Amino acid sequence: MGNIVLMVLEIALLSVFLQVKVNAQTSLNATVTAQVIAALTATETVQLNFGRFSPETLGGAILLTPDGVLTTQGTVIPGGGAHSSASFYITGEPNATFSISLPSGPAILTNTLSSKTMQVTGWQSIPAPGIGSGKLIGGSLTVQVGAALNVGDLNTNPVGIYTGTYSIIFSYN
Repeated sequence: MGNIVLMVLEIALLSVFLQVKVNAQTSLNATVTAQVIAALTATETVQLNFGRFSPETLGGAILLTPDGVLTTQGTVIPGGGAHSSASFYITGEPNATFSISLPSGPAILTNTLSSKTMQVTGWQSIPAPGIGSGKLIGGSLTVQVGAALNVGDLNTNPVGIYTGTYSIIFSYN
């Protein structure tokens, strides 16, 4: 009789297992989120200005560091007046990091009267250029930019005002 009871229990358990429904798939509702942050803005607050100078007989270069220190090379002589590194005021999401991309090539300055040109090269910035090099502490940061102005002699670069533009890119990481 014990075997019969055991057999009835086995059949009952087997029938329970056979009635279990197995699914080959399942579904659920998942969550998706997005957050809009403040736009990254840049304003040029001080223009890059190499000041007044004379190239003298051979020319050379004027080096202007991002922190505003001016030095000359060759026969270039400073002529007084103001000079300044460029300054950009960057705003955006507080504590976000951003990248700084300086020009990869020269900027061309053209004499407004003679169309003679000079090149600006050797771009530098504080903070240094690169991915994630800037951080918007409190939502803002000032970036300073310096460069080198390559100057020819008076025949190559006659007296006059030279102007030009350059592109600098600030982008969120």
